[in-house]
Amino acid sequence: MTQVDDTRARRNVTVLVLAQAILGAQMPMIFTIGGLAGLQLAPNPCFATLPISLIVLGSMLAATPVSSFMQSHGRKAGFLLGAFMGALGAAIAAFGLYQANFAIFLMGSLVTGVYMSAQGFYRFAAADTASDEFRPKAISYVMAGGLLAAVIGPQLGNFSSLAFGPIPFFGTYLMVAILNTVGAGLFFFLDIPKPPAPTADSPKGRTRMEMLRTPRIAVAIIAAMVSYALMNLVMTSTPLAVVGCGLSGDTEVPDYISNLVPAGTLREQFQFIAGYVVTAHVLAMFAPSFFTGHLIAKFGVEKVIAAGLVILGAAGLVALQGVELENFFIALVLLGIGWNFGFIGATAMLAGSHAPEERGRLQGMNDLIVFGGVTFASLSSGGLMNCSGGSAQQGWAAVNIAMVPFLALAGAALIWLVLRPKDLNEA
Repeated sequence: MTQVDDTRARRNVTVLVLAQAILGAQMPMIFTIGGLAGLQLAPNPCFATLPISLIVLGSMLAATPVSSFMQSHGRKAGFLLGAFMGALGAAIAAFGLYQANFAIFLMGSLVTGVYMSAQGFYRFAAADTASDEFRPKAISYVMAGGLLAAVIGPQLGNFSSLAFGPIPFFGTYLMVAILNTVGAGLFFFLDIPKPPAPTADSPKGRTRMEMLRTPRIAVAIIAAMVSYALMNLVMTSTPLAVVGCGLSGDTEVPDYISNLVPAGTLREQFQFIAGYVVTAHVLAMFAPSFFTGHLIAKFGVEKVIAAGLVILGAAGLVALQGVELENFFIALVLLGIGWNFGFIGATAMLAGSHAPEERGRLQGMNDLIVFGGVTFASLSSGGLMNCSGGSAQQGWAAVNIAMVPFLALAGAALIWLVLRPKDLNEA
């Protein structure tokens, strides 16, 4: 058996892991305080999560152009573009906060979505130079880089949000701009060849519709979309639910948590607690990545995706049992693990289902569809949380009940794929 040399792939994975850790720290920072900043500026509380929704919308709109840009100019150029847009978006959002202007703040969120789109391609870049055997592990390791982001992101968000006293959250967006500027230097160490320019004789590959009609590709996209959308649906509302239930007296703070929270107003204390809940969630999103690739290699990608969907359902059940802080922590940890298995499994399934000449076309289409679903979930999250029923507890219940039909869709698609004759799934 020929020994495959994955030296180049391992070097690229190292760079991408560091990028996921350093630049990726901005996403938990923004997702922790974005809804709270939106609540501060929005004319209607139903629009509180609109800043987060516009980040996801920006990511959806940028997915195909960013993928095409990388296909033409290479991964390095695409990731540098993403970091620049991340810094620009953070600067615009900070200016919106300074001016107390919701529209400017939303514009910054939309621009930030370009960074989020580029970050989504880290996982595909890890597979570009990897062998078939190393590919699932490479994807997993890059996703594991989010562990450090999970630790430092929300904490930097908590610290920097109070750094400019008269303007809450202003410092967080300045910190995000710094992270993008510093982290961009990592991409100069990437060694991923640019795709060759197409010629008249080059393989054309399948059209987008032909790929969508391929069962394995279609199910991979559905599983990725549902896993990511449901994670975003619940996570977007979590800080609002923790603060809302806390201020309404529905949540009690155990001593072992209250001892970690600095003195301040009740709202500030629950904002810090929300940061800890998001930290636990993001840790759970990325910690399993150290072994998800090994689980895929041992049990098969279909079983790992199925496990992810089941765990996502369990997260919703725990959240519906009550609004004590233990419920929030356990539900959000399960949500993170379920996302990890479902999303990484779907990514590995997709990465092994296309030819090199189809890469830009398929990956851009995949992220367009995935983040389209995430955008819908994010837009729905604020309305469900703040405008369903008369209390934060009722809104939180509505958010979690909304998971059911989408889990059923993804589960049915996966069962359909497994029951089909194997040779028909590639056609």
